[in-house]
Amino acid sequence: MTELVEHGKLFIGGELVDPLGRDVIEVISPHTEQVIGRVPHACEGDVDWAVAVARRAFDEGPWPRASLDERIEVITRIKDAFAVRYEEIARVISSENGTPYTSSIMVQALAAMMVWDAAITVARTFPYEERRDGVLGPLLVRREPVGVVAAVVPWNVPQFTAAAKLAPALLAGCSAVLKVSPESPLDAYILAEIAAEAGLPQGVLSILPADREVSEYLVGHPGVDKVSFTGSVAAGRRVMEVASRNLTRVTLELGGKSAAVILPDADLDAAVAGIVPFAWMINGQACVAQTRILVPRSRYDEVAEAFAAAAGGLKVGDPLDPATELGPLVAQRQQRRSLDYIRIGQDEGAKILTGGGRP
Repeated sequence: MTELVEHGKLFIGGELVDPLGRDVIEVISPHTEQVIGRVPHACEGDVDWAVAVARRAFDEGPWPRASLDERIEVITRIKDAFAVRYEEIARVISSENGTPYTSSIMVQALAAMMVWDAAITVARTFPYEERRDGVLGPLLVRREPVGVVAAVVPWNVPQFTAAAKLAPALLAGCSAVLKVSPESPLDAYILAEIAAEAGLPQGVLSILPADREVSEYLVGHPGVDKVSFTGSVAAGRRVMEVASRNLTRVTLELGGKSAAVILPDADLDAAVAGIVPFAWMINGQACVAQTRILVPRSRYDEVAEAFAAAAGGLKVGDPLDPATELGPLVAQRQQRRSLDYIRIGQDEGAKILTGGGRP
């Protein structure tokens, strides 16, 4: 992306509308550190509006009352649009969060399409009604849509996590308000366009770019029936606390740190080739990235040297350059935090084998 992308409206209930507030989010390229986009910053009034239309769509609209086949037909059109526009989606997300474009095609775009597709497959055979034997006689267990869903997604894999929340919710017949990160709001407008063209009924989906304060207002909104959040442990605690005031159902996906374990008899070349792509996935900004490598003490030196050589050989640069293997961190705050961790490690006795500073 080289041209400035500006969106002046919010996607609320399936329509692009003027925001109620005046604040604007400036999207900063992590590579050039220049402004590459501007979108409205949703305010609490916009949240009230989005929840109200979602409530009406669920309580009175056609979506929850449509047949499963009818909902699958619409969601399939969303999935198919991802298959057509995957390069565009990958490029936009790379420009926002720094994911190398060649990796972004799979991790950011096609993986999201696969989630939409997987949800469709599950929906076709899901046991919405199930007979069971109870203590006092036979029981009928019926699974119904929960209502209005607030889905809060992070900046590192915005479309993948959005699909993981929206696809099952929409297929079940829920309406949804998607709150996207201020670091990656531009790709959300592609999703809005896709959803509108797919034929989602009025009110079923709203997409709001905003910061944490507006997120908190959304998850604590009395009109929301379910909160699905992906993010940090600290933010997850706050989400649970706020949502509990209304006894709102909450699902938290707080990530973690994945470890790679190398056993004494492992083929080191194969281990390095298998771990490197995942250790630096999304430039290391993924909860599933293999950011720890556990090895036998007897093999420590050779493993350390092998990974230092592999890391030193990665091409660092513009995420939109097809040759780039490692792009920038999403923002200066993340870079400062990483450099601080390197310093702390050195203070505690760690040795830097390659890199270690700002490129």
